[in-house]
Amino acid sequence: MQLQVTSGPIAAQTTDTVVIEVSEGQRRLTGAAAQVDAALDGTITTLLREGLFAGRAGELTTLPSLGRVPAKRVVVHGVGGEAARTLDGLRARAGNLGRALRGLDAGHVAVSLQAATDHLDPEAAARAVAEGFVLGLYRFDKHHTRAEDRPRGSVASITLVEPTASRLPAVRRGVEAGRILAEATNLARDLGNEPANLMTPTIVAERAQTLAAECGLECEVIERAEAERLGMGSYLSVAAGSAQPPKFIVLRYHGGGRQKPIALVGKGITFDTGGISLKPGAGMERMKGDMTGAAAVIASMQAIARLAPAVNVIAVAPCTENMPGGNATKPGDVVYAMDGQSIEVLNTDAEGRLVLADGLAYARREGATTLIDIATLTGAMNVALGSVRIGTFANNDRLYQELERASTASGERLWRMPLDAEYFELIKSDVADLKNTGGAAAGSITAAKFLERFAHDTPWAHLDIAAVMDAAADRGEQVKGNTGRPVRTLVHFVLGRARG
Repeated sequence: MQLQVTSGPIAAQTTDTVVIEVSEGQRRLTGAAAQVDAALDGTITTLLREGLFAGRAGELTTLPSLGRVPAKRVVVHGVGGEAARTLDGLRARAGNLGRALRGLDAGHVAVSLQAATDHLDPEAAARAVAEGFVLGLYRFDKHHTRAEDRPRGSVASITLVEPTASRLPAVRRGVEAGRILAEATNLARDLGNEPANLMTPTIVAERAQTLAAECGLECEVIERAEAERLGMGSYLSVAAGSAQPPKFIVLRYHGGGRQKPIALVGKGITFDTGGISLKPGAGMERMKGDMTGAAAVIASMQAIARLAPAVNVIAVAPCTENMPGGNATKPGDVVYAMDGQSIEVLNTDAEGRLVLADGLAYARREGATTLIDIATLTGAMNVALGSVRIGTFANNDRLYQELERASTASGERLWRMPLDAEYFELIKSDVADLKNTGGAAAGSITAAKFLERFAHDTPWAHLDIAAVMDAAADRGEQVKGNTGRPVRTLVHFVLGRARG
């Protein structure tokens, strides 16, 4: 789908479909809506007066243009009350509207931005609208071989119409940034939605190498032998039972001269059976998404490369399957991480923290002064926060505040969780430095305390995305399947660092 910006009156746009917005309770039309209403001889005003259209959020009425405007049809879109005019509201409405327009087979569409840019910062509003359309129109249907199994209808292009000429530069900047951020999120969705047989560690590495070539990034893939030489015993213990070779993927973006890099570390379990501590069979197919953390950091690098901030960033994605087998790690085994710490593996299904331990250790070895890890780590996070907010842990207040600002810009909300020292007592081991699970109590917190040990004194944050990995239904900018969160938050964080 093409996304573009133009100026001029909405009623003059030559296109298939024109969309105008009406607020709930609105009786007197203004701006773009008034232009189109006048061209249609007051038809929209009549709808409002007769109670045939109320302007409720998501309400749609389609009118034939009858040649009175260049477009073939006019869609009147209800946006709810004035209180809904927020960036998050704009993004969600654009997502819902995009799918509704696709259902109408709307073709080439023109949408007025006037109401949004009159009430909000024009650049931020345009970015949110662009994100909503690109995210909301995403669909993963590549494996459907019959056309009738795919959603019908299309939106060929969306032209965002900004009537105020002085706002156009800001609107164009916002739309371009929104498109880049949303396309990166959709890349993460693609990676996470693929079945595990078609997204093995080797295929993830190939996709990362292709991305690097396209975007001017450096890509290094550390193979098993090199990982053994580097002492990545924690990571390799998870890979031991799988016939698929592990791939420890590193992407590097150089935009900040000699600055020390920010490190984004993503859990890359391309399928998680639980290993010897086997998961129940019901629902195990969702574990193809256990590499969503890796997908997020790889996809973030696409947006970072395209937006070109003046910082250095490395993305670290330790990828492997977690499978049972004759060589698999056994409960009770002791393994050694790259930084020399010993770990008693009590439960092989607590494997994400094992690969992240060496991911964090490697990032510190590379000189990273900020560590952010992203992982579908614990089911306990769903119990704590559900699918609304991302549970976030940090050993540094300033770092968390930066992440919170980034999440406000992205709409991917965070919630800070505790890291009290007492929780570490639950993961002390009798036979090693620490054990990889502390039991059911405070499960998300003890997992974070485990990772904290591998950050040492480096500013570090951990985003547990297990509960937000996928969406059960289409809603707003979210589409059923992998969500791609928190790509946009990570990119906003990096952009914030570049701005100082």
